[in-house]
Amino acid sequence: MTVSPTIKLALPKGRMAEGVLQLMSEAGMKVLANGRNYRPLCSDPRFELKILKPQDIVRMVELGRHDLAFAGYDWVIELGASVEELLDTELDSVRIVAAAPNEFVASGELRTRPIVVASEYERITTQWLAKEGFDAVFVRSHGATEVFPPEDADLIVDNTATGRTLVENGLTEIATLMRSSTRLIANPSLMQGPNREVVEEFLLLMRSVLDARKRVMLEMNVSAAALEAVLRELPCMRRPTVMPLSGDGGFAVKSAVLRADVARSIPRLKAAGATDILEYPFSKVVL
Repeated sequence: MTVSPTIKLALPKGRMAEGVLQLMSEAGMKVLANGRNYRPLCSDPRFELKILKPQDIVRMVELGRHDLAFAGYDWVIELGASVEELLDTELDSVRIVAAAPNEFVASGELRTRPIVVASEYERITTQWLAKEGFDAVFVRSHGATEVFPPEDADLIVDNTATGRTLVENGLTEIATLMRSSTRLIANPSLMQGPNREVVEEFLLLMRSVLDARKRVMLEMNVSAAALEAVLRELPCMRRPTVMPLSGDGGFAVKSAVLRADVARSIPRLKAAGATDILEYPFSKVVL
């Protein structure tokens, strides 16, 4: 029997790591510490793990040094990398924004003179500056970009989740250049190779956890007389589960419902005749 080679999976270092490791754990693929090095172990021996900086991961996957990786979409775009996106986890959602000191924005002077622009994102930034017609000199930053203005830069391009850090540094957003989140990317050759089936299994598990996070299970008791009215009000993925209660006591009804719909649905279900309504989470949804 031919044994498929190990899949080399790169994991991000830093703030992205927590969400990725939790996702893998909930999917049943635990990442185990291996001393203090950058090569943790995976509970699934088909995967060989390595931790890299987010900026380095994308290029290593493109070059085929790693088969699969969790990486920020911002760095896929910044590097113009030829990789295949398999899944948007929606984790670590951020915006890439242009921001400048409040006084510069209020005066409108950014467009009336040459400016210095600082960012970690050279490709994204210079393309935007050219499109917008700024007279600008680009300076690459290496972290803490928000501290450059006003002495060292007139405008910055940086990622932000809430915008709070920008406000605290006296900056005003003037444009959103793109939105980013953690994506599962692959070397394009991976899905044509012997490990395609393993990757598809991995994808199924990741999607099942992400889908489950968006839903809860609603379970309730319903009399025979109210059943039709309750089912009209009950959201479901396909069809709700309806089971008879003992002693002709009506029915137990349950359905996986989007979390976003719960607050609106429960009062309607109650009004339609549902009783003993329970809400609880679950770990996976496999369609």
